[in-house]
Amino acid sequence: MTIPANRQFDSPTKDGERRSGNPEAALLPSSSPVQLIDPSGIHQHDDRYPLPDGDELVRAYARLVTGRRVNDQANALVRQGRMAVYPSSHGQEACQVAAAVVLGKQDWLFPTYRDTVAVITRGVDPLEVLTLLRGDWHSGYDPYEHNVAPQATPLATQLLHAVGVAHAAKLRGENTVVLAMCGDGATSEGDFHEALNFAAVFHVPVVFFVQNNEYAISVPLKNQSVAPSLAHKGIGYGMPGERVDGNDVAALLSVLGTAVSRARDGGGPSLVEAHTYRMQAHTNADDATRYRSTADVDKWIPKDPLSRMRTYLRSLNLLDADAETRLAAEAEVLAASIRDGLNKEVEVNPQDLFAYVYSQKTSQLREQAAMLREELTREEIPS
Repeated sequence: MTIPANRQFDSPTKDGERRSGNPEAALLPSSSPVQLIDPSGIHQHDDRYPLPDGDELVRAYARLVTGRRVNDQANALVRQGRMAVYPSSHGQEACQVAAAVVLGKQDWLFPTYRDTVAVITRGVDPLEVLTLLRGDWHSGYDPYEHNVAPQATPLATQLLHAVGVAHAAKLRGENTVVLAMCGDGATSEGDFHEALNFAAVFHVPVVFFVQNNEYAISVPLKNQSVAPSLAHKGIGYGMPGERVDGNDVAALLSVLGTAVSRARDGGGPSLVEAHTYRMQAHTNADDATRYRSTADVDKWIPKDPLSRMRTYLRSLNLLDADAETRLAAEAEVLAASIRDGLNKEVEVNPQDLFAYVYSQKTSQLREQAAMLREELTREEIPS
């Protein structure tokens, strides 16, 4: 494989050495996921990726606490019938937080249906985010207000859109990076490969972020791919890949931050795979016990992103009981606002069925709208 002179990579090897003299090898991800804080809360030094400072990690932990509370509250609202569906990211909050935090205000985030916490962390009003999952309208928030694309339910379709935005930004000379999120199941879709190929060929500033949570609904990763890792898939398109512990928010901030900086500096696209786990069912409509055991899930409990960061911060006296109480109280205030907002009945205007289909109504839509208006008028006339 020959790489043009202007596409040389300078990526770290698994032993910390630089290999800028071997462009082909520079595409390879680490042999094991990058980890800076292990499950027991102990710092693991890595020559390649610096540990974020204490203040940054405290802020990240606060967002983890909020994200966990949002996940739990949304699940409760589904059970109460206030939401139609909720794909939980319980256990994946570190991926969610890091994906949003590493981006600048001018950057774009392209989320999936499971990335509600990432969208909220980016600054979008939680009620507007959950509107989609309640079943009201098509998105619920203005994508341009915080540069967050609508959450995508079809697998991998948002990756093509993300590459298009990144390409447009490059053509305009904008200082914009796009971070496109997807799950392991999306890597089996054609859109995933088309997006990676286009991004690499046109050398656009995009970071593909795969949350490998082991299951594409009920299909385990081993039945999807026999590649050494999903990060290795970038090799075929000439872009570097990296693997990271998806439950280690410190490592995620460092690895994703490096990828975003590289893209911003003209280094082109990259592929980052986060190794994490979906602790809860795919959605409330899924019975996860049909394809995995409780014992399998229990193995991941000690790797929880919140507990490991809490332990690390406490060991450095960067977090105490009072701070934890305050963070929990702040998260509860947000949860209460979500409950109050989603408990309000929505006033539905049936004519809205026809108002936002086309900018100019077709003759058929006008006819249907008139029929509905006549029926509604008849119902209002007392017998």
